Amino acid sequence: MTLKQMLKRFSIFIAIFILFCTTNIQNPAMAITPQGLYDRAWRLISAKYVDDTQNQQNWQRWRHKYDSVIKDEEDAYIAIGTMVDSLGDVYTKFLTPKEYKEETESIKGSLNGIGVQIGVRDGKLLIIAPLEDTPGERAGLKSEDEILEIDGKSTKGIKVEAAADQIRGPEGTEVKLLIKRKGEENKYYTVPRAKIELKSVSTKPPKIGKVDDNLGYIRLSSFISRNAAGEFQKALNELKDKDGLIIDLRSNPGGLLDNAIYIADMLLSSKVIVSTVDRDGYKETQHSLSQVATNQPIVVLIDGGSASASEILSGALKDNDRAVIVGKNSFGKGLVQEINNLPDGSALHITIQKYLTPNGTDIHKKGISPDYVVDFTQEDAKKNIDPQLAKACEILQKAVGKYTPAQNQEQKKEENKQALNK
Repeated sequence: MTLKQMLKRFSIFIAIFILFCTTNIQNPAMAITPQGLYDRAWRLISAKYVDDTQNQQNWQRWRHKYDSVIKDEEDAYIAIGTMVDSLGDVYTKFLTPKEYKEETESIKGSLNGIGVQIGVRDGKLLIIAPLEDTPGERAGLKSEDEILEIDGKSTKGIKVEAAADQIRGPEGTEVKLLIKRKGEENKYYTVPRAKIELKSVSTKPPKIGKVDDNLGYIRLSSFISRNAAGEFQKALNELKDKDGLIIDLRSNPGGLLDNAIYIADMLLSSKVIVSTVDRDGYKETQHSLSQVATNQPIVVLIDGGSASASEILSGALKDNDRAVIVGKNSFGKGLVQEINNLPDGSALHITIQKYLTPNGTDIHKKGISPDYVVDFTQEDAKKNIDPQLAKACEILQKAVGKYTPAQNQEQKKEENKQALNK
C-alpha cells in the first residue's frame, strides 16, 4: 500500500445516520468570518460532491444567496444547513462545532448517551441498532423501532442531529421515548443515560441460540471505534483452534471504512476488497495482502440493520467465495463520505464516492443478498431460538464434516425444552 493510499483511507468515512459518528477532530486552523465560512462550505461541495450537477440544480445560485442576511455564526450555520439540504442527500451533512465534538468522542471509544444508533428512512426516525450491553439494549429497544416522541416531543420531520441532541444528556439522567414496533402497540420506554464504552468485538456466546462447542463466534457490533480492527485480530487469535467461525454483523450499522478494509485483509489473500468511484469516473481498488490470519471456514450473519462498512466486509467475503452469507438482505448504503474540517471547528460530511463490491456490484439502496435467506422473528427470540445462528452452525459443521442428522435432532430438542421453560 502506498503512502498516498494510506492517507486517503484515513480521510474516508462511511457512516449511516447514526447517533455515534467517527472522525478525528482538528483544531480550527484560522479565524474566518461567517460569510467566509458559508463560502468555504459552498466551494467544498462544488469541488467534491459525487454528483457534479449537485442534484440537478444550478449550484451557483447558492453562492451569494445569503450575503445580506448572514450576520453571525448562527446565521451561517442555518444557511449552510439549508444549502446542504438542497442536495437531497441524507449522508451529506453540516455539523456545528458542538455536534462535531460529540461525534469525535465516539472514535475515542466512549461517550454519554443511551447506546443506540439512529437514522431517518422515508421520513421516519428509526433505531438502526442498539449497542450491546448499553441502557438502550437493556431497556428492550430493537433495530427498526420507530421513535415517535422524545421526551414528549414529536419526531415528525426531525433531523438526525437534532434527535441525537435530544436523546443525549448528562450521565444519570433519563430520556423517555415513544416507540412504534411492527405488530405491537406503541409503548413508552424510559431509558437512563450513561457513559457508553464502545467495545466493538465480543466472543461471548450469544444470549439467544447456541453455538456448537467446536465453532467460534465473533460478534462485531460496530466499525466505529479505532480499536475495532485490533479487537477483531485478538478475537481471531482467541478462536484459532476452532473448526470454523461465525461472524455476526447483524444490526451493525458501519463506521470507519479503514476498519472494514483491515478486517477483510485478515481474511482474504491477494483479493479485491472494495472499489470506489468518484464523480469523474476514477476507480480506485483496494486489494488484500497475500498473508491471511486464518483459513478457517466462515459464515457471516447479516440483516436489515447491517450497513455501510458491514456491507463492505460481507460483500468482499461473499464475492471472493471466502464466506457463506446467512440472514436477511442488508440495509443498502453504498456511498462514501469525506469529513471536511472547517476553520471554526464545524465540519462538512460530503458524499464523494460510491463503492462497488469486488464483483462490481453497486449495492446502494439494494443491499447484500444472503446466500441463505433465513428469518429471525420476535417469536423465535421469545422461544430463545435463533434460526439464522442455527443455520450458520449447520453450514460450518457440514463444511468440516462433523454435521449429523442426530445433531440437528438434539438441537431441536434443546430448543423445545427452552421454549417450554419460558
